[in-house]
Amino acid sequence: MRCNCYIPSGCSISGMMSESGKRMDGNAIIRSIALMHDRGNGLGGGFAAYGIYPRHADQFAFHMMFDTKQAKKQCEEYLKDTFDIVLDEEIPTRPGGVFEEETSGKDAEYGARPITDPPILWRYFLDVPEEKTTFVTEDEYVVNKVMEINSKFDSAFVASSGKNMGAFKGVGYPEDIGMFYKLDEYKAYIWTAHSRFPTNTPGWWGGAHPFCLLDWSIVHNGEISSYGINKRYLETFGYKLELRTDTEVIAYLFDLLVRRHNLSVEIAAKALASPFWKDIDRMPDRERKITSAIRQVYGGALLNGPFSVILGHSRGMVGFNDRIKLRPMTCGRADDMLYMSSEESGIREIEPDLDEVWSPKAGTVVIGELHEEVQ
Repeated sequence: MRCNCYIPSGCSISGMMSESGKRMDGNAIIRSIALMHDRGNGLGGGFAAYGIYPRHADQFAFHMMFDTKQAKKQCEEYLKDTFDIVLDEEIPTRPGGVFEEETSGKDAEYGARPITDPPILWRYFLDVPEEKTTFVTEDEYVVNKVMEINSKFDSAFVASSGKNMGAFKGVGYPEDIGMFYKLDEYKAYIWTAHSRFPTNTPGWWGGAHPFCLLDWSIVHNGEISSYGINKRYLETFGYKLELRTDTEVIAYLFDLLVRRHNLSVEIAAKALASPFWKDIDRMPDRERKITSAIRQVYGGALLNGPFSVILGHSRGMVGFNDRIKLRPMTCGRADDMLYMSSEESGIREIEPDLDEVWSPKAGTVVIGELHEEVQ
């Protein structure tokens, strides 16, 4: 029986990763997030997938959303001036997002609710011209261009910009978004998913999760009450936040701390969910000094509020909670697979026979990494 009550910890997240690099189609992650249907309200759903473009693995894959043909034309002129376009094409979708043979089933079936009024969805595989990287790295160049597009172009924005990965998101329940984007036809070694229950920001295509920059992707359940502080901190480093939701800061903070400041992913996550000072004071001397330094140097990156987060990147998947675990997260392992979900049921729906299952403690970072030999 479906509960129609208000869900106080609404939104759901799910992630799955093969640490051996085995690529899997999108059916399992769709089933996982669909099981938690009642944690969302249909105002946003989305997925990130890694390893989906092996034929274009060396190009940056820009997934774009355009509200108008004019916006698409203007942005394409900009891309032609700033990149070498190897290939561009419409992102394949199912009309309305509906399987005709399934539309007579229950409304909880995948594809039973059509996706309406989508923007123009296009993808571009891009090389950075060599002469553009005389003074900056390729990654820094791409970040600058993403910021320019999102801040200067009306009715156009970049949904994802990494290599061999992509974000697929929109307004709707996630299982219907997954069918709309034909994710059953893609294969990835990491999948993350999100079902949205927006409370403080609007439900719109660009505001759906995941939020991405380069190969970083974030799905998030909760609220970042420190958004204003985090936003101002990021702006001092040149980031421009234009997508009208608090989750955007998390993706950019990981880019800043890991790519630009060369911190490990684990240390970056600890900076974002640093322990309370009373807990730091009780740590062994060496750990206390290190944790104190992180807290002092990266105070502007500290996230406050209730949250659980799954981070995807080209070499792994990371999960962590806020410092007192006000939002749920469960993890599981089976063979080479790592799973993360808002609910244990979201994992057991796709892997009932787990080797291990646990709920991480508040502020604890769970890390999955590709095996070293996986290229």
